Amino acid sequence: MVTAAGLAAARAIAAAVPDPELPMVTVADLGILREVAAEGDRLVVTITPTYSGCPALREIAHDLRRRLAASGYAEVTVRTALAPAWSSDWITAEGRRKLRAAGIAPPHAAPTRSGPVPLTLTWTRGGSGGSSPPELAGPRREPVACPRCGSEVTTQTATFGATACKALYRCESCREPFEYVKEL
Repeated sequence: MVTAAGLAAARAIAAAVPDPELPMVTVADLGILREVAAEGDRLVVTITPTYSGCPALREIAHDLRRRLAASGYAEVTVRTALAPAWSSDWITAEGRRKLRAAGIAPPHAAPTRSGPVPLTLTWTRGGSGGSSPPELAGPRREPVACPRCGSEVTTQTATFGATACKALYRCESCREPFEYVKEL
C-alpha cells in the first residue's frame, strides 16, 4: 500500500521529470502531469500530451517509470488522458519563465472556445492588379515578443520548428531567431 507520504514523494519525483523536447521545463511546468495516485501497491501516473500523437509521450512515460522505479516504486503504470485536451494555458508561470530564459517565447493565452472550433478566413488579392486568383490569409495573431530583447517587431519564418508545437520567428530589432510555443 502506498502511503500519503509515499504518494507526495512520488508526485515530487514525477513532477521533476524534464520534457525531452524542451528539457529546460518539467512535465509539471508544462502542465502535462495530471495525477499521481495509488491503486493498492501500484502507483498510477496520468499524463496528457500537448498534441495527440506527440512523439515525446512514449519517452516521457519511460522516464517517469524509470525514475520512480529507481526511487523504490516497484509497480508503476503511466496512463494517458486525452480529455480534457491539454491547453497551453496549463503551462505554469515558472514554466513560462524558464522558456523565456532559454530563448523560447512562451505561448499567448489560448483562445476560449466551446463547441465547434470557429474558422475565420479572409481572402487577399493575388498577383499584380488582382489578375491572379485570391490567396487565403489566416487569422490575425497577437505579436510574438522576442524572448531576448522584448521587441514585438518579429516575423514568423516557419510555421513549424524543431517540433510541431513550436513555430520559428526572427526578431527584427535584435535580428535573433527564436522559437515560439504555439497556443492551443
